[in-house]
Amino acid sequence: MKVTTEDILKALSSVNDPDLKKDLVTLGMVKDVIVKNNTIEFTVVLTTPACPLKEKIRQDCEDAVRAVVGEEPELFIHMTSAVTSGRGNTPTLPKVKNIIAIASGKGGVGKSTVTSNLAVALAQAGARVGLIDADIYGPSMPVMFNCEREQPEVKVVDGKNYILPLEQYGVKLVSIGFLTPADSAIVWRGPMASAALKQFIGDVIWGELDYLLIDLPPGTSDIHLTLVQSVPVTGAVIVTTPQKVALADATKGLAMFKQPQINVPVLGIVENMAYFTPEELPDNKYYIFGKDGGKKLAEKFNVPMLGQVPLVQSIRESGDSGLPAVLKEGIMAETFKTIAENVARQIAIRNATFEETRRVEITV
Repeated sequence: MKVTTEDILKALSSVNDPDLKKDLVTLGMVKDVIVKNNTIEFTVVLTTPACPLKEKIRQDCEDAVRAVVGEEPELFIHMTSAVTSGRGNTPTLPKVKNIIAIASGKGGVGKSTVTSNLAVALAQAGARVGLIDADIYGPSMPVMFNCEREQPEVKVVDGKNYILPLEQYGVKLVSIGFLTPADSAIVWRGPMASAALKQFIGDVIWGELDYLLIDLPPGTSDIHLTLVQSVPVTGAVIVTTPQKVALADATKGLAMFKQPQINVPVLGIVENMAYFTPEELPDNKYYIFGKDGGKKLAEKFNVPMLGQVPLVQSIRESGDSGLPAVLKEGIMAETFKTIAENVARQIAIRNATFEETRRVEITV
């Protein structure tokens, strides 16, 4: 039986992307099919390097091809990725495919901890990642990335000064904490803080990025409006604890993104401090702040539950030492890697399902 390229494409047209619910050929995910000398070779281009279903898709492809050609030909399946984009074309950050807002209704819920570990986990998976510490009044990324005493360099391009982001653990990073003394309070009115965020967006040489994460301050403020008015935001991740007061504030934050005039898709909810597990009793769970509050919030608004992070001493220690927990071995690293995979997955679904996000044009 002589096998042709068309035979292989026909076989692969029976393999669906489990998230996008369409076959790989229709989605344009099959590239470079070669049939020669009893050898079959092709490439599957996934929508993210952090795809949690990579092995399932590879196995489905192998099964589909083997059903047509049998066991004799050698089969080489190359798995690669090209992150999709959910942004409209704008002159600001044209090389950044996805801008993700990480928000919380109130402070103290671990938003920055989740953001730092999410950024590093995506970078570990092979994505190009940047992070803007937009919590202007309480920047914490310099501590969490162990670069408190470093300062970014400045590069002159066409007579204008641009900031070169620091790079740590594979993540490009900018924070107001790099530009002010660590022991000085930042006493700024809202317009000054908004101007700082605009500078981090427009006056930094970010280069090509798959994901740019924005660690927003708690609540709903000028900074949030400045972000959605400055650039098209692909989606938002809401961080909360199960506590009733935290959920009430998280609800407001989530509702803000869903407002018709803002209309930023909510990618899902991360429930931090979901339960306490003592190191000496790893199988025990104590629901100190309540149980499944984040899960119930996700169900109420019909958005995905991206993951639950337990209250574990090692997470706090990792943040204080400047070595994110995801870089260490163990259950916490796996937890954050799973959350990163879920976020990347929801971004891919969002980009295939919804229209491109556009910059918000409102005056408040």
